[in-house]
Amino acid sequence: MTQFNPSGEYQPTGPSTRLNGAPAESDAHSLTVGNDGPIVLHDVHLVEQLAHFNRERVAERSPHAKGSGAFGTFKVTQDVTRYTKGAPFQPGAETRMLVRFSTVAGEQGSPDTWRDVRGFSVRFYSTAGNLDIVGNNTPIFFVKDPLKFPNFIRSQKRLPGSGLRNTNMQWDFWTNSPESAHQVTYLMGDRGLPATWRHMHGFSSHTYMWVNAEGEKFWVKYHWRSNQGLKNLTNEEATRLAGENADFHREDLYNAIERGEFPSWTLNMQVMPYEEAKTYRFNPFDLTKTWSQKDYPLIEVGVMELNENPTNFYAQIEQSAFSPSNYIPGTGLSPDKMLLARVFAYPDAQRARIGSNFHQLPVNQPITQTNNYAEQGHMQYLHTGLAPVHTFNGYGRPYTDAEVVDEAGWEADGSLVRAAITRHAEDDDFGQAGTLVREVYDEAQRERLVETVAGGLSQCRPEVQERGFWYWKQVDENVGQRIENRVRGLKTIEDEESVA
Repeated sequence: MTQFNPSGEYQPTGPSTRLNGAPAESDAHSLTVGNDGPIVLHDVHLVEQLAHFNRERVAERSPHAKGSGAFGTFKVTQDVTRYTKGAPFQPGAETRMLVRFSTVAGEQGSPDTWRDVRGFSVRFYSTAGNLDIVGNNTPIFFVKDPLKFPNFIRSQKRLPGSGLRNTNMQWDFWTNSPESAHQVTYLMGDRGLPATWRHMHGFSSHTYMWVNAEGEKFWVKYHWRSNQGLKNLTNEEATRLAGENADFHREDLYNAIERGEFPSWTLNMQVMPYEEAKTYRFNPFDLTKTWSQKDYPLIEVGVMELNENPTNFYAQIEQSAFSPSNYIPGTGLSPDKMLLARVFAYPDAQRARIGSNFHQLPVNQPITQTNNYAEQGHMQYLHTGLAPVHTFNGYGRPYTDAEVVDEAGWEADGSLVRAAITRHAEDDDFGQAGTLVREVYDEAQRERLVETVAGGLSQCRPEVQERGFWYWKQVDENVGQRIENRVRGLKTIEDEESVA
């Protein structure tokens, strides 16, 4: 009899069987009419093997398709109960975790070392339920409204005609969406090519909410600071590794854990008192902006260590289904438009990709008991037997009937509008990108930025190049002019077309 442990892993013994548990007649020879005759359709074992093989792959994620991950533990090191009653953040708490790293634009087989933002999704298997924090290795993102998100991702994918990725298409979208400048400046800088997943920071990027035991609310941002330090690749190193080992980052993480070199990150929080969000100089719910650490310094919470490789990549990593809709008491959402859209879009993507009962897979199950009236659907495994399948029943299965104010909610009052988010005193599309270039990057980093951006724009059509020069001069006049000079000194698409 097959014995499952809580992770879903089992150890089969004895001879092979068909999927119904009956003995398999042979794993080497199909059933035929004579040695050389036709194969018969009622060879059940053959049909099962071929039919299952045809369905062996679920659809890959649209963004964040290529990645890997590992399990670990989170240990609280500092008392932050004045800010949250969240179970994994209480003094002395130790919580099992799952982390998935990924690229955004590349498909399943793409190289790990292409220049791209890296996904950094974190799950706490807490005593109050699963808490997922979905983020990246950058503290901001390309767009601030979810209506732009599908089109942004399409611009990073492939042309409909040739089926090829296209630099012109990427820059066409970015230069027509100035809000992207802050993230593009990060992406084109050194952190666009992390040396390994172990040597990069992670960020929630989004603003979330924390609530303490007294009901006091705070706006927060999560910062995962790598205890291995930051290391990045040069363009040349990344190109070489892409050809030598497309799975370089996946292999590095797996081998490091196998060697017992467990990577770790210290969780630090930026905490903003609830009322201060209304008058902060930047809109704190704008995903293209950061909060100054001078205004809201990092507060240490604990340390995450990854110390357990998956035993089955497909079951535990490919089928892992993260979503910001997984939040617990003491935590919550914010008015960030991108976050609120992802609360719907992420679990809906998993329903389409894996199935309506994706939450029943061992890697996605909480360690807490669930009592939910979602019924049936594809591949239902967990069930409640003969218990009532409807709420407001009179047969003993509990349900909740309460009128309460959401503890992690916020007030809102206004007409239904389609408009940009509210601008605060210092909000603009290019200001923080310019600060990054002038005050964070040193001259060597600025020169590498110029080289990388010019290399991309030189592959674009003239009208996109002109927008690109304007775009970068808005970020920083000097850097923008250097980019323009460099591009005009390179052979461009316009030159090639004139020769043709």
